[in-house]
Amino acid sequence: MDKALTDRIEQQVSQAFPEGAIARVQVLQYGDDPEVEPGQVAVRVFFDWPGRSEGGQADPKTVHRFVTANAAALGLLDDGLPHVIGWVEFRPEGETRAASRGGLSYRITDRGRAAAAPDEAPEALTPVMIRLGTVDLATVDTLITAGIVNSRAEGLRWALSRLREHPAYAQLQPHAHDSDELKTR
Repeated sequence: MDKALTDRIEQQVSQAFPEGAIARVQVLQYGDDPEVEPGQVAVRVFFDWPGRSEGGQADPKTVHRFVTANAAALGLLDDGLPHVIGWVEFRPEGETRAASRGGLSYRITDRGRAAAAPDEAPEALTPVMIRLGTVDLATVDTLITAGIVNSRAEGLRWALSRLREHPAYAQLQPHAHDSDELKTR
């Protein structure tokens, strides 16, 4: 992504909020943050909050107050940003922990994603959280960059469907049913 587009996104985000509300904006690309998928761009916004200059600590209410006070701007921002942006995260300025590690944040997600296939309506899918090591993450990201899948979630579904096609999996299924029967006794 070129600097002009990055600057435009940063400006668009900053201008969506009242003056002084946004401390800084980071436009993240693949490789800048492990949560940014190949071909995706993400935005991390740090907002200023009352009590920060006095050395106060942000808490969940800090994020809630920001989201409540800026609900209209958040809605307009979600609709107005380029669709290449996969997620936008809002964090209190000074928060050092990553959101995935218990840090404080509000995130707008699933931006620019293709709709689920008709046979896979979102309500038919069960969310599953998984932690991948470097090698496994690189494998899933290769599926994305090769154009086989559009996201990491889709990549894992694709890999599981290939596993189900394997003859060894078919041999495991009767054993799983036997185990279920033993548990019910």
